[in-house]
Amino acid sequence: MAQGTHDFAPDPRNERILINVNGEMVPRAEATVSVFDSGFMLGDGVWEGLRVHRGKIAFLAAHLDRLYEGATAIAMDIGLTREQLAERLDETIDANAMRNAEGVHIRLMVTRGIRSTPYQDPRVVVSPATIVIIPEYKAPLPSTIETGIRLFTVHVRRGDPAVQDQKLNSHSKLNCITACIQATQAGADEALMLDPHGFVATCNSTHFFIVRKGEVWTSSGDYCLGGITRSNVIQVCREAGIPVFEKNFSLTDVYGAQEAFVTGTFAGVVPVTEVDGRSLTSSRGPMVERLQGLYRDLIDRDVVN
Repeated sequence: MAQGTHDFAPDPRNERILINVNGEMVPRAEATVSVFDSGFMLGDGVWEGLRVHRGKIAFLAAHLDRLYEGATAIAMDIGLTREQLAERLDETIDANAMRNAEGVHIRLMVTRGIRSTPYQDPRVVVSPATIVIIPEYKAPLPSTIETGIRLFTVHVRRGDPAVQDQKLNSHSKLNCITACIQATQAGADEALMLDPHGFVATCNSTHFFIVRKGEVWTSSGDYCLGGITRSNVIQVCREAGIPVFEKNFSLTDVYGAQEAFVTGTFAGVVPVTEVDGRSLTSSRGPMVERLQGLYRDLIDRDVVN
């Protein structure tokens, strides 16, 4: 059975979580937004996935940078300062007694607010931004981290920034969803996506890397989200003296790689064992295992500061 990097074991504690809806703690079963909300109606908003480690949100500053830059790009007023939003995140963690728990993942979602009528124009918005914080006990499956996933290259491309800028972590993810559907129907775990020129760009929900002759390659970054974990893996490679390159490369380079992996906030560094039916490794390779350790060390350092 196919499984993606976001697969997790169900946790009964999640049925009792409190969700923060515009500053109010609401039981999961009662947490709702309006049918006129901009996110529900049009996918008009930005979001972040956050990981709590040792009682603190890892790489919070970088995540807030991306969130506020995205909001500025779409001319959306979040309505809270960075400090106020960080406080609201902390309040949500504490309200759920998650401060000392491991395996906590948070989805932070901000939409433009409630519209007076179903219409694109932001001038029909009649409320402040909607801010929803969903904390869950959700850890990646150990099997995913150890044995990896299989990818399938889909026909859906990462778009030109003049069409929809891939740097925006927006609620509008239909291109990634259609890519995921195609990969799933092909029997793979996740989708590998190319850029408009046919070079490898990224995956539908994670960033893609290959290992060739001791070097780590990832895309130029021109057609993918500015991934926090992607940047962190590049950082730990440089700190450890591992040659790492952001560059254009093709599927031929991928098929001839010794190892491959994907990165994301939820699962960290995950091996890729197969691409388009070409077997790369039977399980986690030595470079991926090393990078997993270096990345864990970086998270530990970040939450201490």
